[in-house]
Amino acid sequence: MKYSVTLLPGDGIGPEVSKAMVRAVDFVTGGRIDWEPVVAGSTAVDQGLSPLPDEAIDSIRRNRIAIKGPLQTPVAGGWRSVNVLLRQSLELFACVRPVRSMPGNTLARYQGVDQIIVRENTEGLYSGREHEVVDGVVEALKIVTRDASRRIMQFAFEYARSHGRKKLTIVHKASITPLSDNLFLDCARECERKYPFFQVEYLPLDNLALDLATDPTRFDMLVMGNLDGDLISDLCAGLVGGLGVVPGANYGEGCAVFEAVHGTAPDIAGRDLANPIALILSAELMLRYVGEADAADHLRAGVERLLVSGESLTRDLGGRANTSELTDALLGELDAVAGEAKGAARRPARGPAHRQPDSAR
Repeated sequence: MKYSVTLLPGDGIGPEVSKAMVRAVDFVTGGRIDWEPVVAGSTAVDQGLSPLPDEAIDSIRRNRIAIKGPLQTPVAGGWRSVNVLLRQSLELFACVRPVRSMPGNTLARYQGVDQIIVRENTEGLYSGREHEVVDGVVEALKIVTRDASRRIMQFAFEYARSHGRKKLTIVHKASITPLSDNLFLDCARECERKYPFFQVEYLPLDNLALDLATDPTRFDMLVMGNLDGDLISDLCAGLVGGLGVVPGANYGEGCAVFEAVHGTAPDIAGRDLANPIALILSAELMLRYVGEADAADHLRAGVERLLVSGESLTRDLGGRANTSELTDALLGELDAVAGEAKGAARRPARGPAHRQPDSAR
């Protein structure tokens, strides 16, 4: 089956890591994806377009699935975050970040980490409602609604059920913002009553930060609001080796955008030095989303073999390879995985030794 996927290569190192991702995905799918490239961010602005052109939104709405490299957001000027605009324009209300210890990753500070972070993606302080009250006084509004809170909780509990998770930690700071955070918690408790087979705990944000630094392996799924989720998901990435090995996904009603969550790294852009693993693992999530579990397993196995080998890794992973060399090595590992699978399929299954019936003894 063929799929059409919108590809936003991104800014800075985005085109380089996107090229590597496309090569890996084409290998494991046999070229069954039709890539539809569109531009956004500073690349679009340089072409005289808006930071998020209508063509990009139209393409994603048509294909209902997209994958993107990092997009630039200028600090203190220019334009609002394209990532936020994209999520709000497409109602991508759930951000999901799987954080797992990867075999062979010597830069990870902890082993045995296996978490899913679910973040409400459309409101909170990221609603962008701020204004200057008087000279020198700026007010920013944290928007929390019952509808959005119920929606993200329903998504999180269903995700836990369908992915074999056992425990959800609902993160809050209700002691400081009791109206907004208690609304969020009320929606969690409503959902908890419908899923009595899960263990659910309610944990203040500062307690979570301490516990993550002490023992992150005790957490299974973390569910939180927009700003908290943004900060904690990056913190958790640091536990397992950094943003270069952590994928990201944004889900809406019948639409999903997968992304690398690291920055554009303009200092190394165009130098063939970037690590494409995060975007490749995001493509693994994309393949699972469209039902290509075998291709996703193949891709994951190749990445894990590459990390275990310790060879042909980029500098941020402790190696000396460039992007092209890492990608070539990954394709070699993917080829080896395919070869081993074919060999296993050809070997006859071993059953129990044949025994004669009693009458023949």
